[in-house]
Amino acid sequence: MSSAREMRLRIKSVKNIAQVTRALETVSASKVRRAVQAEEGTRPYSEQAWKLLLHLARQPRHENLHPLLVERSEVKRALVVMISSDRGLAGAYNVNIVRSTLQHFRNAGYPVRYITIGRKGRDMLHRRGQDIVAEFSHLPDPPSYLDVSSIGRLAIDEFTAGEIDQVYLAFTDFINMVTQVPVIKKILPVEVDGEGVDPREAEAARQNSSHAVFTYEPDESEILDQIVRRSTAVQVYQAVLSSLASEHAARMVAMRNATDNAVELTGILQLDYNKARQQTITNEMIDISGGAEALAKSSRR
Repeated sequence: MSSAREMRLRIKSVKNIAQVTRALETVSASKVRRAVQAEEGTRPYSEQAWKLLLHLARQPRHENLHPLLVERSEVKRALVVMISSDRGLAGAYNVNIVRSTLQHFRNAGYPVRYITIGRKGRDMLHRRGQDIVAEFSHLPDPPSYLDVSSIGRLAIDEFTAGEIDQVYLAFTDFINMVTQVPVIKKILPVEVDGEGVDPREAEAARQNSSHAVFTYEPDESEILDQIVRRSTAVQVYQAVLSSLASEHAARMVAMRNATDNAVELTGILQLDYNKARQQTITNEMIDISGGAEALAKSSRR
């Protein structure tokens, strides 16, 4: 059994850990709210962009208006923008998105390249021998649109140059504080209906545009070029913010569980320490009474 001194040191160490995890939980809770507010702030622009795209999609031969709307006849290569975190202590957050991404493209039948956002996901893909063409890490918290827009432009340039035939987003969708879902979403070529459409944005756009009349200035092709590119960049930005909120929520839950475990362990250690201390006192009392008894016997002789 450990000595009383060692047990006191261990109790002090566990209490210090509990203080750290409790502080991390509080910080993560604050950051979750900021990330969710930033993501919700992008929705009005995103919904209006989808509203315009839906209207243009109803026009004859809309596929010829812009190359980012053209579905390739054969998919030879795909690009995945995968979003993870730079730091750990977030439970299974990073493992879940990497596992979901690799499982989704395991039987794709064509090479898959990756653009990684976040150091943890990059390292996991690198250890698994995946083809990483670019990586972004240590983004501000929360990031601005300008911090992320270059990632969307890189994906668009790869697609328009013919280097890849499809672009996907792999991120963690923030549902609430206890539920975060890995999502694989196709963003290029742009689909106005299908798997690449955010159902919330598409439904809002349909409701708002049922009787809308648009007058285009300049022509449709030039407007569409700007809308499609910006809409794609906004989708990447929203995915980063949603993943950031999911990361902080996962870290908050993980730190809360760690705090609870530390408090429970402290109670167990304190009980063991009290038992050991009581046993030490009992042994000392036995020694004292034994010595007194021996002294009494010797004096009677």
